[in-house]
Amino acid sequence: MEEQTQTDNHDHTQEAAAGAMSPGYDYLSSALKVSFFLLKIIMVILIGLYLASGFRTVEPDEQALVLWFGKIRGVGEDRLLGPGLHWILPYPVEEIVKIPVQKKINIPLNLFWYYEKPGSEMPESVDSRAYVPPTLNPLTEGYCLVRGERQKLPMVGSEGSDYNILHSKWVLTYQISDPESFFKNCFVDTGQLQAGQGYSDAIEKSVTPLLRGLLADTVVRTMVNYTIEEAMYERASGVTEHVKRLLQDKLNEIDSGIKVVAVQRNRIAVPRQVEDAFEAAHTAVQAKERAISGAKLYAEKTLSETAGQVASELLQLLHSKDANEQDTERLWAQLAGKAQERIADARAYRTKVVESARANADYLHQILPEYRKRPKLVLQRIYKDAIEQILDNADEKIVIQPGRAKTGSEIRVLVNRDPSLRKKTESGNR
Repeated sequence: MEEQTQTDNHDHTQEAAAGAMSPGYDYLSSALKVSFFLLKIIMVILIGLYLASGFRTVEPDEQALVLWFGKIRGVGEDRLLGPGLHWILPYPVEEIVKIPVQKKINIPLNLFWYYEKPGSEMPESVDSRAYVPPTLNPLTEGYCLVRGERQKLPMVGSEGSDYNILHSKWVLTYQISDPESFFKNCFVDTGQLQAGQGYSDAIEKSVTPLLRGLLADTVVRTMVNYTIEEAMYERASGVTEHVKRLLQDKLNEIDSGIKVVAVQRNRIAVPRQVEDAFEAAHTAVQAKERAISGAKLYAEKTLSETAGQVASELLQLLHSKDANEQDTERLWAQLAGKAQERIADARAYRTKVVESARANADYLHQILPEYRKRPKLVLQRIYKDAIEQILDNADEKIVIQPGRAKTGSEIRVLVNRDPSLRKKTESGNR
């Protein structure tokens, strides 16, 4: 009975304690519910902000690649994103790499130029070329080699050439034409990027050493194939095109995705120590070329005036050992100019001589029977006709009567001719 009473008292005490704690419990429960609700809202907002951070803008001069855990996402044309607003899964799931494809970047190359003192060490009005050292120092001054004139080597018995020195400055202009190939095969150091900078900000700094080295190697390989005159004057544009083509081939071999827009040679000069001698030699070479060119033009003009358009071909054929008679006759028939006039005159003269000889032969044939009967009479007649023909063609006639030797007769001849007869003779010769 006593134990039952104690149990009832214990239950009554617990009920009283539970009734006393219910307000705090309700408040705690309510607070926890509000906290969890706010946490859910914050989580939704954070997830929304996280997803919203996936919007990226690609500028009009850019194209972009999307990396899915470091691997390029998409197939074919879908691998590239064009200009505009795009959404990707935020980092670290996906990452966007924007590459400028329209931007043209210039890289100067002064490796092959001579040393110039800084402008701060000399007056601004003084040209740095005025400070010319006595010799060229290969440790401080750059240059590249060009081919010299080919000459016979007596010791070897074959042709060879020496090499000359040239200074030059170059500028390379390039742009990225294939973003995917560029991203795969060209190293871009993004480890030292500052806050707010992206992949495109590190491209120029990382790629410039590679392109400058390739350009230098290409210039060296190209210039050695040209002479000084060709590199500086005669084939200057051809040299830059040669460098551009070779450099583009090198970039294509490594699948760089880089396009060479232009290669320009800003300056070119011979070593300052021999500039005067070079100018004198160049002037002499130009005079020689002008003389040769003038001689060729004169020869062509003379041949053309002499024989027409076929003159050169006919001249070569006449000097050839394998000349074909049929071709020679064909070219002779096509002659024009003075040669044709000479041939026509020769043919006319030949016809005149032949006809005159034929007429004389006919005449002699006709008088032959009379000559056989009375030869002296015929000879006197021929002599008389000849004298008459000679006297008819003479402007002045002097007749001297035969005299006796014993009388000592004199013959006086007027040496000075009549001026009117002289003018008449000269006008007739014209």
